Order: sequence, then structure tokens, then C-alpha cells
Amino acid sequence: MDKTAPLLQEALALYRRGALAEAAEQYRMVLRGEPRNADALYYLAQVSCREGRLAEGVEFARRVLAVDPRREGAHLLLGMALAQVGQPQEALASLDAAIACQPELADAHGNRGDVLVALGRQTEAVESYDRAIAIQPQALENWFNRAAALVELGRHDEVLASYDRVIALDEKVPQAHLGRGNALFQLGRRREALAAYDCVLALTPDDLQAASNRGNALRCLAAHDEALACFRKVLAVAPDHVHALMGQGISLIELGRREEALASFEALLAADPGNVDALNNRGFLLNALSRRDEALASYDQALRIDPGHAEALNNRGVALAELGRHAEAVASYDRAIAVAPDHVGALCNRAKALGMLQRHGEALASVDGALAIDPDHADSLLTRGNLLVKLDRAEEAIACHERVLALDPQHPNAAGALASLYLSICDWKKVARIVGELSPRLADGRSIISPITLLQLPIGPAELLTWTRRYVEHEIPTVQPLAPVRPALRPGKIRLAYLSGDFRRHPLSYVLVELIERHDRSRFEVFGISFGPDDRSDIRARIAGAFDRFHDVRSLGDGDVARLVRESGADLAIDLSGHTEFSRMGIFAYRPAPIQVNYLGIAGTTGADFIDYVVADPVCVPFDQQPYYTERIVHLPDCLLPNDATKPISPHTPSRAQAGLPERGFVFCCFNNSNKMSLAVFELWMRLLAKVEGSVLWLSQMNARATGSLRDTAAGRGIDPRRLVFAPKLAGMPDHLARQRVADLFLDTLPFNAHSTASDALWAGLPIVTCAGDTFAGRVAASLLTAAGLPELVTTSLDEYEALAFRLATEPARLSPIRQKLARNRLITPVFDTDRLRRHLETAYARMHDIWQRGETPQSFSVSAKEP
Repeated sequence: MDKTAPLLQEALALYRRGALAEAAEQYRMVLRGEPRNADALYYLAQVSCREGRLAEGVEFARRVLAVDPRREGAHLLLGMALAQVGQPQEALASLDAAIACQPELADAHGNRGDVLVALGRQTEAVESYDRAIAIQPQALENWFNRAAALVELGRHDEVLASYDRVIALDEKVPQAHLGRGNALFQLGRRREALAAYDCVLALTPDDLQAASNRGNALRCLAAHDEALACFRKVLAVAPDHVHALMGQGISLIELGRREEALASFEALLAADPGNVDALNNRGFLLNALSRRDEALASYDQALRIDPGHAEALNNRGVALAELGRHAEAVASYDRAIAVAPDHVGALCNRAKALGMLQRHGEALASVDGALAIDPDHADSLLTRGNLLVKLDRAEEAIACHERVLALDPQHPNAAGALASLYLSICDWKKVARIVGELSPRLADGRSIISPITLLQLPIGPAELLTWTRRYVEHEIPTVQPLAPVRPALRPGKIRLAYLSGDFRRHPLSYVLVELIERHDRSRFEVFGISFGPDDRSDIRARIAGAFDRFHDVRSLGDGDVARLVRESGADLAIDLSGHTEFSRMGIFAYRPAPIQVNYLGIAGTTGADFIDYVVADPVCVPFDQQPYYTERIVHLPDCLLPNDATKPISPHTPSRAQAGLPERGFVFCCFNNSNKMSLAVFELWMRLLAKVEGSVLWLSQMNARATGSLRDTAAGRGIDPRRLVFAPKLAGMPDHLARQRVADLFLDTLPFNAHSTASDALWAGLPIVTCAGDTFAGRVAASLLTAAGLPELVTTSLDEYEALAFRLATEPARLSPIRQKLARNRLITPVFDTDRLRRHLETAYARMHDIWQRGETPQSFSVSAKEP
């Protein structure tokens, strides 16, 4: 009998009893007599590995294989030990050798899978686990490891199948239910995931991960209060639990509890300062709380850790855009898209920022990229529609906005955008339908509509104030105002800063320029702040030259412009844009000047509590309208609208034929934009054409859809569409003014009057019939006519309006004296006396300044016609 046999048997018995040290001593005794005994070497390798002496175990395993190269157990042991000492490639070779020796060795296939996972070769790892499972289907470890590899591959259906198999083998394994829940969560099956987490908690009630994951499932089901209860249960035990803090913060965001959400992310960052998602979410909240500089700092901190974090880059762009720093916002979106080319939000936001920079072609390409990825992305469709409006592609814009409402009937902006578009194409049936839908939408806060569109709708002053305020709350970022300027009785001039996006070929510049030129420089310094496009026109050059200083601030953010105004020492900041296309109301939110004034930009209230005064007149805004204005009303004694009495009229008056008009017949005219026209007024015009034989209606050239709609409506009222004549746009204002001389009577619109177009008509000697409405926008023509000494042309109902227009068109003896009176009055009445208006406006500015200097709050007042 082999003398080593008893020693080996005794050693094996000790090994099996767990007496590893005694067993190892016995095996060493065998080796002293028989150094190449493979069994002794093999079990010494086993003992060494079990006791954590892996290097020693590797050495013994190699000695075994030197004696017996086909011993699959040694190959397996060597592979396992090499994997644990960080030599995965060598481990893989050993495990492959074990399988070559014994293809049905389940442990070798299973461990091979583990090594492949460590090497990042998850697909091959799954194949190895599958082979192990085929040999030994009851081995739970391989099912678990297979599931983990499949998670890395994103193959969540197969992950779910793996955990289902584990549970079928043993339903009491909590980790299987947890893994199953996570797979269901990833598959979007949140209610089933919730049930799986409940199974975990039934087995192990104190499982914090299951409780946290359950909270996330509830959060995704919009059950945020229940989700918070789960997260707080976890945090009561583990206050630094990162996942619970993250979930809690997100649920609090959804519940609108921003301050609490911010505290949750601050706690998370205290526990895990480098958590990029938490830094991004903190930035989002700081931005939502109008702490934009802090938000940018949080995003930048996240991006220092992970420069390719697409969400942080996108959100950083949003914060920059809200600060008016659109060029920087585009750069941030570009970085996000470089990292994540399919990031729909970044592509859409980039389009918005490019649109603000007037780079409409690039903007359209960007939003088209977003829609190529997600054709039903409502925000991208809305953005595309808004861009198409700027590109005069109304039909396509309407299709976009209608699609938005079809996808998301609750979308806050789409209904208002459609109302504006339907007005612009004179589709009054759809205007009536959308207005009917808007009333309840506005009343319950579902819709946000631009105040410019609101002024074109048949709504009263109380609704205008409510819905304009809502627009400001929704659209104008809340910011930390600059430190207040304290009144100081300093000698010297009052400094006026006029801010506008329309210092270009725009009606505002034409009516304003002479006023700026005439300001009394002995009493006032006058600055121009331009944030709109520079069209390099003659009027742009003239108005820029009219200011003492002129700043083009298109490239600056709102805060930077506000600081520029503050550094200029401006006493009054006058907003000339209101809520129009190039508005930058966010600048005024910083309170750059101690006195802030609404003048000319919008014929109504701004709805903003940071604007102190609105300059008006007794006709446009009687003092009884004060409850409907956030600003204090200031009356000039005459019409508030300035005019340039130096603007030339071409000496060449075209013939009717040259103007495209019939040689005979009465010419009614209206050069207002199509979006000011209403069905009630247009039908009134058609009745006039029907009653005044041979008459025509002369209108401004407009978009093709509006032209077609007006002609169709005329035909539907029995009027030959050829009696509507559309005047082409002319390059020069002098020629446009001159051609108005061939018209007989200007017919005004309602609810939004002619403003600068009315002024132009009167300057050209063309009488106007108007109907005074209920709002500022509907009373400007009445103010102009009153100041021109022609109050007899102002009516107070559409019936009166129609009757007066008919009498003037059919009784030359009535119209001729009016034309003669206008020809006299245009040079002697206040309406075109720019210097008179300048003196009264300067008196108003000085009184505003005095009120502030005395430390009093803004108050309404009137400037007397007798004041200098």
C-alpha cells in the first residue's frame, strides 16, 4: 500500500471538516516524501485560496498543472485565483483550459462569465453563463450574474426573464425581486415594478434600496406624495442615502416645492459633492428661483467634473437665454448636441436662441433636426411655427401650431399663437372659434398669450390686465434687482435712457425721431439703448445720431444692459418696446433706473410691477381706467403720439391709374396690417361698398392667405373682389405718404385702431373715420383726431361709424370742408406740433423726477396745456 495514502485520506477528512491548517500540515508532510504529489499540491492550492493567500494558491495550482496538465480542477482554481489577483486575461486562459479538459464543467463556464464581465465583454459573458446554466440550471448565482451582465447591455427583457427564473426556483430571494423590479422599471412598467418592490419589502422590511426604488416608481407614476413618504422612510434611517435624496428632490420639483427640493439636493451634495446629476438639478432649481448666477455656477461645477454632461449643458443654455445672453446660450447648446446629437431639447432650445439672434435660417434647421428625431415634440413644433411666422410662411406656421394643440390640448402657448396667426390671415371663423376656446383657457390659467395678441381680441380692460399680468409672470424672468438708487438733490441735467428694439425702419422710429432731436439739452441728457436689429437704414442712422449717446447692446444679456443703464446714471428708463417682437422687458426687471416708464411700445398696460408710469392722454386712457393698469397714468394734454413734422411728402402725387385705382369712384382706404382687421368692421366696409356705387377699398399689400380670405369674404357679401385693391409696399416713406392723397377717406379698424398709420394719413391730408373702443389700443385714432381739431370724425359705435362714413362718401359737401379743415389744422393744431409735445413730455419727466426726489411713490397726474 502507498505509504502516502493514509496521510492523504486523513488530510482530506480534515479539509472537509474545515480544519484547514491541520489539513495543510498533512499535505505538506505528503509533499516532503513526494514533492510532485498532485493531490497534495491541489488541496494546498485550495487551502491557500480559501485562507486568502491567493499568490500562494496560484503557485500551488501551477505546480499541480506541471505534474498533471489535464487536471480541470486545477485549471479552474488557477483561473479563479488569477481573476482575484487582477490578472483577467491569464484567468480567462486557465478557465478555457479547464473547459477544454472538461466541457461540461459548469463552474468553469460560470467563472469564465465573471472574468469576461470584468473585461467589459458582457455579450460573451452572457454566452458563458448560458452554457453554465444549460449544464446546471438550478445554480442561482449564474442566473444572478447573467442578469447583471444583461443590465449592462440594456437588454432588460432578458434581465427580467433571468430574475423570473430565479424566483421560480426560490421565491424567497429578496434580491431577485429587487432585480426584477429594477428591470420592470427600466422597461417602463412602473406599476409592476412597484409590486416587485413590495415583494422585497414583505421579505425584508428594512431594505432601504427597495424602499428608495419604490419611491422612484411612485414618482414616475406621478404619486409624488406617496413617493416622498418612501424617500423619507429611507432618509430617517440613512440621512445621506444619495438615491433617496435624489428622488425626494425630483418629487419636490414636480410638486412645485422648489425651496425644499433645493435643500434636498444640497444635502445630497454634502454627502456626495461630485454628484453631477445633483449639481445639474440644483442649477435647475436655482434658475427657477431666479438665482441665475448661482445656477450657472452649479452647472459649471458639474461640467468641470463631467464636461460631456448633456443635460447640464442644455440647462446652462436655458439659464443664459433667460439672462438674454443668447449667443452664449447657443454655444452651450452646441456643446450639448456635440455630446448627444439626438438631444431634442437642446436642438429646440438652440433654435429659440438663434431666433432671438435673428438667425432664422439656422434656427429653422436646428428645430427641423429636433423634429426629425421626435416628430411629435410639441415645444419643437411650436418653435418651428414661431420661426415660420418670422419668415412669412403663415400656412406652415398654422399647421405647426395646430399640430401642437392636437398633441397637447393643454399647451399654454399654442392657442394664443394660433389666434395671432388666424388674425394675420383674416380667417375670422377660426378667430371666433379660438377666441371661444381662449376665454376658459385664460380664465383657468391654461393659456399664456402675448399682450399684443390680446389687444387685437374683443376683450375688456379688466381681462387685459389679468392676462397681461399672467403673461409677465410666465414669460419675464424674475431677477434680483440692482440695489436701489437713493434720491439725491444733485444739480445738473435729468438723464433719460430710451430703450427699444425698434430703432430701425419701423413706425416707432419715424414718429419718435424728431422728438429725440428736439429734447432740451440744457435740461436733459438723452441716451439710446438699442437691442433690436441694425438694418443700416437712413432712419436708423438718423435716430442713432439724435441721441447724445447710442449703445447697440444686442450682444449683451439683460443684466449687463441693466448695469449699463445704471452706470450711465439714468434717472428715467423709458421702455419703447413693451411686449412687442424685440422686447427686452427683462432688463427693466433689474430696476436699472429709479423711474421706469412705459411709452409708445404697447398701447396698454405692461402688467409689470417694475414699470412705474404709463404716458398717455385723456382720450386714450382716462383716469377711470387706473384700476386696469399696473403703472400710474400720466396725461399729456394732447395726443400722446409724437410725430415727425419734418418728414417729407413726395411732390409727385401718382395718378389713380398709377396707384392701381379706378379713375372714377370713391376710394375708401385702410393701410393697417391685416391682424388689426375684424369681421365686424370688414362686413361694415362691404356694406359701404354695396351702398356707395363704384367705390373701392384700398388696402395695404398683405400675405397671400389674407388677400384670398378678404376677397372670398367680399364675394360672400355680394361684392366683386376686384373692388378690393392692394397697394404694393414702397421703399420710401415720402412716396407712400404722397399716394395717400389720391384716397378719399381712411376707414379705421377696431378693436385695435390705426396708430402710426393714422398719423401718416392725417399728415398726408387724408381724413379718418374712427370708432373709439374700450381700450387704449382702440382709442389712439380718436386721440389723434381730437388733437387735430377733428372730433367730429370720432364715433362711439359701429352704427355711428358706418353712418358717418356713408354720409362723407355720398355727400361731397360734407367731406370737402373736412379735408380743407385738416389741411389747415395739420400745421397749427397740437397733433403735429412736435415741440409742443416735447415740452409737455419733458414736464412729465421732470415731475416724475421730482416725485422720486421727494421720496414719494409714483402717482398719477396730468400735465396742463399751459405748462411750458
